[in-house]
Amino acid sequence: MIQNLTNAFISNNLHKTAVIHPNAKLGKDVEVGPYSVIGPNVTIGDGTKIDAHTVIKGWTKIGKNCLIYSHAVIGSEPQDRKFLGEKSYVILGDGTQVREFVTINRATGENLETKIGSDCLLLAYSHVAHNCTVGNHVTMSNAATLAGHVTVEDKVTIGGLAGIHQFVRVGRNAMIGGLSKVVQDVPPFITVDGNPAYAAGLNTVGLIRAGMNETTRRILKRAYKILYLSGWKLSQAVAIMEQQLPLCSELEDLIRFLQNTERGICRVANHKN
Repeated sequence: MIQNLTNAFISNNLHKTAVIHPNAKLGKDVEVGPYSVIGPNVTIGDGTKIDAHTVIKGWTKIGKNCLIYSHAVIGSEPQDRKFLGEKSYVILGDGTQVREFVTINRATGENLETKIGSDCLLLAYSHVAHNCTVGNHVTMSNAATLAGHVTVEDKVTIGGLAGIHQFVRVGRNAMIGGLSKVVQDVPPFITVDGNPAYAAGLNTVGLIRAGMNETTRRILKRAYKILYLSGWKLSQAVAIMEQQLPLCSELEDLIRFLQNTERGICRVANHKN
């Protein structure tokens, strides 16, 4: 249930010092803390709680039961020289937590969007730039940074102070170590680390936590060895996976990701191919 503040009773959940535009649309049981600012084109879902000194602006839609902590800024203009003031969006899924001083920029390009999925956790000082797409159940640790047009698939963990280059893709269930510099695509299910980031093994702990069974983990372990430890070039490794490994949905996801990489993938340390 969305209410327009022009005709709605302002409840005790909305602090008297908060600046909420009358055209903003707030759902049932939304809380807004002291000195927060909510712009005219903002929609906030039921049960979402917004702490003090937060700014939500632009064409921003926040889902249900989100937690937005102090000094976060969501929906601000992209930090992009190509931006010309066009109408663009930020979309935030249900149940996502945005911690202190997080910044999320709207997209460059008319009617385009920066999108973050449901049940994500963005820790303090992390940044999501324009035109990024972030999946569900993603964790960004403190001061992790996504440049423009980055795609992060579901259940990825990004370590603190990691920086991800523009247009990079990060596959599902991957893990990026803290302080990493990621300039090429990160395949699903693996861990990368370092500056520049290199493949450091299968994300075994993450796969177990995600409930992946032992048979599937064995297949992915064999796929990792073919991809990274056999000396094959990428196209050769993909062909061998298709020929030698029993197909499962996870392996199909991995193969599809590898076939569609444009920046190349993070390789093992000192790999020459």
